[in-house]
Amino acid sequence: MKRFNMQAICIILVLTISLFSKVKAQAPQKENSLTAKQQSLIAISAQTAKGDLTALKGNLNTGLDGGLTVNEIKEAILHSYAYCGFPRSIRGLQTLMTVLDERKSKGINDVMGAEASAITPEGNKFDRGKAILEKLTGVKEIGPKKGYAAFAPTMEVFLKEHLFADIFERDVLSYKDRELVTISVISSIGAAEPMLRSHLNICLNLGLTAGQLQQFIDVVKPIIGKEKTLAAKNELSEVLKNKN
Repeated sequence: MKRFNMQAICIILVLTISLFSKVKAQAPQKENSLTAKQQSLIAISAQTAKGDLTALKGNLNTGLDGGLTVNEIKEAILHSYAYCGFPRSIRGLQTLMTVLDERKSKGINDVMGAEASAITPEGNKFDRGKAILEKLTGVKEIGPKKGYAAFAPTMEVFLKEHLFADIFERDVLSYKDRELVTISVISSIGAAEPMLRSHLNICLNLGLTAGQLQQFIDVVKPIIGKEKTLAAKNELSEVLKNKN
């Protein structure tokens, strides 16, 4: 009888360990942790903005090995141009082409992934861009224009119609991933803290957590250097303090 009880206990113990291991393996990503793919998008975007093409090659290989599709990386670099300009973005795309050729020569066939879906225009492009911006910020635009929008209305049109309509309407990357790309590029170019502050607030509004944004700082730190990292940390601290 005693031997039978011991056998039963052992069986229960084995089943419990097996069940625990299965649950652990199936457990979702921790709330305060960015995915490996998101971390690669951050690094690729920061290096694209910085223009360090040698280091960018390493990050591109890491991203592709980690499951990013070619089109996801292309989209991140395309998105970057809105914040760091055509020259950096085009050099980033050229570097991606080189990396893909090198990998193909080694017998690595990377997954292209989904292309951007065709956009079905509904209504005025300016209004579509405005609606997307309001969704990102969680704030309705009311009242007369202020600041640069009043001083240079054409810039306001470019932002609404091109950045927030043409670019943000594309579906290869989610809004969260696009904002991670955005804060990476802005942190990398530096001296644009008010814009970084705005986009950090957007990240929180979209559901990214304080822990994930702290992890974002850790990812860009070795890329952008101490001074720019400190500036980004200070902005994040202020944003989180105001939110709390």
